[in-house]
Amino acid sequence: MNNRNDATVHCCAECGEEGGVSLKVCKPCMLVRYCNADCQKNHWSTHKKECKQRASELRDEALFKDPPAKEDCPICFLPMPIKLISCISLPPATTTSIPIYDFAIANEGVAHEAMETYYTCCGKTICGGCIFSFCKSGNNDYCPFCKAGWVVTDKEIVEELMKRVEANDAGAMCQLANHYYEGIFGLQQNQQKAMELWTQAAKLGSRHAHHGLGNVYYEGGDLKRAKFHTAAAAMAGHDAERCNLGTIEAQSGNLGRAIKHWTIAASTGNHTAMYNMLVNFKQGQGVSRDALISTLTAYNASCVEMRSEARDAAIRSYL
Repeated sequence: MNNRNDATVHCCAECGEEGGVSLKVCKPCMLVRYCNADCQKNHWSTHKKECKQRASELRDEALFKDPPAKEDCPICFLPMPIKLISCISLPPATTTSIPIYDFAIANEGVAHEAMETYYTCCGKTICGGCIFSFCKSGNNDYCPFCKAGWVVTDKEIVEELMKRVEANDAGAMCQLANHYYEGIFGLQQNQQKAMELWTQAAKLGSRHAHHGLGNVYYEGGDLKRAKFHTAAAAMAGHDAERCNLGTIEAQSGNLGRAIKHWTIAASTGNHTAMYNMLVNFKQGQGVSRDALISTLTAYNASCVEMRSEARDAAIRSYL
């Protein structure tokens, strides 16, 4: 970012009129201020190059910063994975163990199973391990968190969701959007309604909502909007979408940016991103040995953080 003295920051970049905080900042770059829209328009030809460069820098700063911590399960308080942790046995691959090619391998047959479930009764999202343990104790008909009885009919399920949507619950919005999109639980398939609900949840910061919107736009051929929502999901902590961003960049020939995304995703426990890092290391394409070992260590540590006996038992029930 260019160094600017107070006189420059607090006067109009076009006419030089001083105005302090009353001047309107150029939102894309946050570098200069203007008296009004006319001054901004007249100055654009001079400012255009600097503005676009700084705006791009700001987008990358936001895009590549560390994602927020994973949400914890409200029962076991362990970090919540979006998908099933399917690495039953972790090899002892660390910075001191060779070969470094060993890491927590995913069982592809179950790797895409959900490891979290949203409950309409209390608005809590609970991990598969806690649900499995609760059901094993003979409580199949109750919520593991609030102990409320299951709603039975499709109508009751939708009514519960709608109540929570009215309470501005992003999780309920995403669930209801999914139901409209798939046309289940007695609802007519309605993509427009699903999009409205996902958009509402996305404004509340839901990574799941951005994920849903990204998929719909991608399927519809709107790649610009698809990439926007994929990036928003990644920045909100959706590790699979972060990995997808890396793949998109690699396919576009931007391997350096791809590796940045894969490093972030792998460090939060994403198996596919870790595998992609390994492949590029083996091929001598942009991943150094030190970078791979560092990412591998973070990957294994993240997997260990998310594991428990209850979660492992839940995983085994799928196999």
